[in-house]
Amino acid sequence: MIKGCFTAIVTPFKEGAVDYEGLDKLSEFQIKNGITGILAVGTTGESPVLSWDEHNKVIEGVAAKTRGKCMCIAGAGSNNTKESLAGAKHAVEVGADAVLLVDPYYNGPSSLEIRREYLAPVAAACPDIEIIPYVIPGRTGAQLLPEDLAILAKEFDNVNTVKEATASLDNMKRTRECCGADFTILSGDDGMTLEMMTNSRIKAAGVISVASNIVPGAVAEMVQLLEQGDLEKAKSLAEALAPLFGLVTVSTMETTPFGEVVCRARNPLGIKTLMSVLGMPAGGCRQPLGKMTQNGLNKVLEAARQVQVNNPELLQPIADFFGVNIEERLENPSSRQGLVYGEY
Repeated sequence: MIKGCFTAIVTPFKEGAVDYEGLDKLSEFQIKNGITGILAVGTTGESPVLSWDEHNKVIEGVAAKTRGKCMCIAGAGSNNTKESLAGAKHAVEVGADAVLLVDPYYNGPSSLEIRREYLAPVAAACPDIEIIPYVIPGRTGAQLLPEDLAILAKEFDNVNTVKEATASLDNMKRTRECCGADFTILSGDDGMTLEMMTNSRIKAAGVISVASNIVPGAVAEMVQLLEQGDLEKAKSLAEALAPLFGLVTVSTMETTPFGEVVCRARNPLGIKTLMSVLGMPAGGCRQPLGKMTQNGLNKVLEAARQVQVNNPELLQPIADFFGVNIEERLENPSSRQGLVYGEY
């Protein structure tokens, strides 16, 4: 059973190229702080803008680093089944423990097609590795439904887990109803993990987390507390982590010559911006993702400062591992140089 806390690790860049040395350091930081596993090249790892050569090298690096220490989940999702088949087979070859397959995006297959023409071929071709469907309709414009997921789980022994990021409790409850008590539901949304793990009709077994890029030990502890049934301590920790959970999407109102508009800085822009501020390997995002607005950066800094003031122990592992002064990094303007657009 796949359960616990898994980090959807960022792909760090340096001068536009993948920073493999930085990735190694980030993976080591995760392992040292007790993470259950690392997901390489998920949405947070900017899979849409990596070439397949880069994609495979990132997975090779993470698989090698995690071997014997924690699990490696390889992102191999695509809107092209042939590509996902190749990616999944590569993941098997380099020793990944599981493969994550996001619903095909843009071309919009039905749930039936996602099951029959996408997930089933990969599950059949890679019978010795766990296949994890990733349901996130807000990103993909398509959705594997609980009914088709249940059919898939009955057909293939290596489909026992789903990453659930629909934000719909009703969909999660239906997944549990269709797939049964032994099927594993993982939260794909940090902010919903506590509810998903404590709701008796969902019973999630952990999270694939974005915030754990920065606070792996704390998110892993929260999941462990929930597994142990210590709800009071888990809630307290979740409240302390809440400002960081909010960085997945940073929404601001921005002024243009034609009036105000909403600007949404979506994952991984917020988390990579904070990582850069804190002195961790990140290197910004690849186009078409860009930079934050000043208002967006202010929100990121506000969240981090709130955590540092109220619960400084949460960010202390970064200081210890990367040799930085957290308060200085948060207050020194030089730490955020080049991270924002000069104007909207």
